[in-house]
Amino acid sequence: MTSPPVLEVRGLKKHFPVPRSRGGGTVHAVDGVDVTIRAGEVLGLVGESGSGKSTVGKCVVRLLEPTGGTIALHGRDISHLSQRELRPMRRQVHMVFQDPYSSLDPRQSIGDIVAEPLRMHGGLGSRELGKKVESLLDKVGLATGMRYRYPHELSGGQRQRVGLARSLSLDPSLLIADEPVSALDVSVQASVLNLLMDLQEDLGFSCLFIAHDLATVELVCNRVAVLYLGRIVEEGTREEIFTSPKHPYTQSLLSAIAVPDPPLQRRRERIILTGDIPSPIDPPSGCTFHTRCPVADLPRCADEVPILRPIEASARQVSCHLVGADGTAPDAAKAAARI
Repeated sequence: MTSPPVLEVRGLKKHFPVPRSRGGGTVHAVDGVDVTIRAGEVLGLVGESGSGKSTVGKCVVRLLEPTGGTIALHGRDISHLSQRELRPMRRQVHMVFQDPYSSLDPRQSIGDIVAEPLRMHGGLGSRELGKKVESLLDKVGLATGMRYRYPHELSGGQRQRVGLARSLSLDPSLLIADEPVSALDVSVQASVLNLLMDLQEDLGFSCLFIAHDLATVELVCNRVAVLYLGRIVEEGTREEIFTSPKHPYTQSLLSAIAVPDPPLQRRRERIILTGDIPSPIDPPSGCTFHTRCPVADLPRCADEVPILRPIEASARQVSCHLVGADGTAPDAAKAAARI
């Protein structure tokens, strides 16, 4: 019998009401997202700022209450469990936050921060707890003497390593990494990413890796899901997405990646989208990308919402009217050059 996925999200929605004093309406932050992550898999969730990536992650760990849809962890629906019912499930899923400073309590020592999940879920004496904390700090490359320091005494990279140690303290099966290196210096990002990949390989946890840096996603992830205005527009393996993107939005994102070869970089065609991402309070009708898409077939794209469907007889999925079932897709670069 096949075991259920570690995480299975279906039709996830998260809407935020806007007070009348601020104009009223509803923010459609996440508007029908499907995500599946199997054991040992790293799924990258990418998109522009404001596309709803972090909201998806916070809904999965139930820091936000979903408006609709289901979230299943190891086959169990946790979408609307009470805090008491969620408590035993908290051991299975943890989160690494974007800001390594604000996510750590400045009044607690590093040792107390790492030990807090272990204390809350019990089962260890003081001596075992101390040994576990030292083991976790060593695992993320920090000296055991760091346990007596406080967050303000550490660098950004060291603080993020503390966040990793805390998130892995209960041996979770799923880690939500919400842009874990975007707040760090470029010189530190590589070391933290290498640490994350080594830990994932050694411990075997699954990971939802949220990022806007596609070069980072290509390095870390097995599969990639592209999010635009609260909806997934393309999903596939790393190789499929980065070598042959089908959706015009995915093509535009990949065209923005700098290539470390100046002559090749000068020859590349950059797809520059017009305008900014629309407001999630009043998203466009039909395909939400059609207002910025260089290849939009306006009558259909503006009226009919495309569904996320498989193409090329594989697990790859695309949400675009102009992509054929055999994988034929419009060239957004040539269309953008004519605009």
